[in-house]
Amino acid sequence: MKDRLVIGTRGSELALWQAYYIKKELEKKNKNLLVEINIIKTKGDKILDVALSKIGDKGLFTKELEVELLNGTIDIAVHSLKDLQTALPKGLVIAAITKRHRVEDVLIAKKKGTTINTLKENAVVATGSLRRKSQLLHLRPDIKTVELRGNVPSRIKKYKESKWDAIILARAGVERLKLDKNITSVISTKQILPAVGQGALAIEVRKDNKFALNALKKINDEKTFTAAMAERAFLKALEGGCQVPIGAYAQVKTDGLYLDGFVGDIDGSVTFRKVLKGSKRKPEELGKKLAGEMKKAGAGKILKRIYSETRKG
Repeated sequence: MKDRLVIGTRGSELALWQAYYIKKELEKKNKNLLVEINIIKTKGDKILDVALSKIGDKGLFTKELEVELLNGTIDIAVHSLKDLQTALPKGLVIAAITKRHRVEDVLIAKKKGTTINTLKENAVVATGSLRRKSQLLHLRPDIKTVELRGNVPSRIKKYKESKWDAIILARAGVERLKLDKNITSVISTKQILPAVGQGALAIEVRKDNKFALNALKKINDEKTFTAAMAERAFLKALEGGCQVPIGAYAQVKTDGLYLDGFVGDIDGSVTFRKVLKGSKRKPEELGKKLAGEMKKAGAGKILKRIYSETRKG
């Protein structure tokens, strides 16, 4: 008789792709294992007509999954790492992070080869991310941005039915769903830094579920895990989430761990960006250090003002 684990996941096409990918990897690396999938709706899936920055982002796409984990209804919750809050509920841990997909954002426009630089003057670009909006407006202050919510296929459909000039999405989601024929250009991380954890999948479990923890060890990617811990520590130290424009990208290299961080005003008029090198063995320390240096440089004032305006809103 095979051992059994139950994965909890959101029901979007991308979330299901992620869940079935983890199921396949687990069964491949654990020969006597049967993995089942349980679809659970989250608050973020139910509220699709309001900007993420206005809903509040503590567990927006994860809370219901975490409740089922703690109740024992499911053994594993699969998340896009960028959706997972930095402070996990007591009793839960990230057991594994799989090898990262390409982290960049992509531009989808009418004409192949169109880039941020070649979009027409006063172009209208749709995005649901304040991080993207801030960096985009910093590069092109003339651009007009509009709000875009929904899963990847529905965002692309909305764009095709609109008069917008372009939309920006994460490369990982578009390529995983084999919708890359829509990509006009890949946006370099030098222009727009990704969200913390973008392109990576995180598997959350109860810390007392030894069987699940052991099974998941076999699909964890150490380099991605290390990079993600640095990025998440950076975000946590800045108390960030959907309501503030923060980006980060960490890379493990032969001579150490490099963390590139971004904090900006919502309108892109003021931005801070810095790269810091640290130890691969102490990723959280690097994340906290970069956050501290950026706060001192002036990013703290921006964040304080945004948090104050959010609370008033």
